[in-house]
Amino acid sequence: MFNSTTLNHEQQQLAAERIHELMANGMSSGEAIQKVANEIRESAARANPSVEEDEHEDEE
Repeated sequence: MFNSTTLNHEQQQLAAERIHELMANGMSSGEAIQKVANEIRESAARANPSVEEDEHEDEE
């Protein structure tokens, strides 16, 4: 149901910086968090495509 990607400290820092950057450019905090979370999920799915396939099988 949930795609739980674990980030190490450095990745968390980079995500926080990206969120702050988006907010500095006028995006709301909620939108920025959602955008960065989606980017992280997409990146993780590209790195490990079998995880995404397994999730889709559970939905059927």
